[in-house]
Amino acid sequence: MNAARKALNTLFLLAACNAVWIFLLVGGGTLGAAATVLLAAGFLIINVRPAARTAPTGRIRQLEAGAELLKLFLITATINTVWMALLLPFAIQDAGSGGLLSGMFWTVWIISAVIMVLAEAVLFWNGMIRVYLTSVQLGIRHRVLAALCGWIPGLNIWYLCKVIRIAAREVEFETQKWELDQVRAESEVCKTKYPLLLVHGVFFRDFRYLSYWGRIPRALLKNGAVIYYGQQQSAASVEECGAELAERIQEIVEETGCEKVNIIAHSKGGLDSRAAISHFGCDRYVASLTTINTPHRGCIFAEYLLNKAPEGFRRKVSSAYNAALKKLGDREPDFLAAVTDLTETECLRRNEVTPDMPGVFYQSVMSYCEKAGSGKFPLNVSYPVVKHFDGQNDGLVSVDSARWGERFTLLEPSGGRGISHGDVIDLNRENIQSFDVREFYVQLAAGLKERGL
Repeated sequence: MNAARKALNTLFLLAACNAVWIFLLVGGGTLGAAATVLLAAGFLIINVRPAARTAPTGRIRQLEAGAELLKLFLITATINTVWMALLLPFAIQDAGSGGLLSGMFWTVWIISAVIMVLAEAVLFWNGMIRVYLTSVQLGIRHRVLAALCGWIPGLNIWYLCKVIRIAAREVEFETQKWELDQVRAESEVCKTKYPLLLVHGVFFRDFRYLSYWGRIPRALLKNGAVIYYGQQQSAASVEECGAELAERIQEIVEETGCEKVNIIAHSKGGLDSRAAISHFGCDRYVASLTTINTPHRGCIFAEYLLNKAPEGFRRKVSSAYNAALKKLGDREPDFLAAVTDLTETECLRRNEVTPDMPGVFYQSVMSYCEKAGSGKFPLNVSYPVVKHFDGQNDGLVSVDSARWGERFTLLEPSGGRGISHGDVIDLNRENIQSFDVREFYVQLAAGLKERGL
């Protein structure tokens, strides 16, 4: 049915772009005018509703429609261009014939060419605007490159095909995810005994409209999870952030009566969470701690850079950061304290006085990049530096440093892409081949539920 609709759409658009020829073919007059009106109506309908609307949500439907319009543009523009090129010699010959109706064919050709160009322009921009406004996977880079390549003959067609492929893959992937969530909705696979507490890493905050965790919280909520956020400062010492987390955990327990929470913490958030559990009495309020790409044994490269940087430079950067983040909500931000607590020396020292507490289930997760290009800026720049000092890493943290707890999971997707420090929390909202980050967290929560946590 969908293939038949697409074929019909293509025929309608070809006819609409050649409305002048259709008008003449039926002899003009009332019949020709009626045919032209029907073609115009068909053209309008196709531009308003080009796809069969198989996608589940409004955004994906618009993305599917945009991709379909761009496909139609490529097909009809190619056919019409060939058609008009074949007619051009006859139009030129007619223009110089000198007969009674000399120039009529040439005039019809000109009018038809203008209609074709305008119709194809409407088709192209309708599709491109929909895709640009609704696609997540297209990203800034592809949007910019597509705009630049649009001025280069040949390359513009190649990049347009690339844009269509990206949009089509996104529609297919998001539709499949929606269908999966619908099938298991009643199962509530993420409905753990205790709520989930998501704890962010360093240099970020839990903003209301800008999620540190990308699309992950929505996927968890769809599958029955109850979620809270750590809300600690973006940059402060591990002990200070641990104290803040302890207050937050007690607040959640007292307000909801949930007794305990399951912590899922990323990067430095894992160190902050361990401090809250071991140093501030939260072991009785925490059922489990899952650390994601956390430098439990520190970062050698961070220590090297911190020691090599001039004192004046360190203080200047720290003062600028602290002033900016204080305006954004941090109570007492401390850039230098946060960075210092990520060094190997400080982490190893802290591990000696921060034991895992009985009754709390500890597990860790780590990913790594295959090459510098696996990560977005600035992780693609830091990757080779970290590899030199720390070995296999995700752009910031080494695999060896992240291993902790009763269970360790190393994410190893197929292919050469790898998973960066930002990818593992869906920071870039990118659908990575062979690694569905949203589904990973759904299964992570499902595993906690199976443990009775």
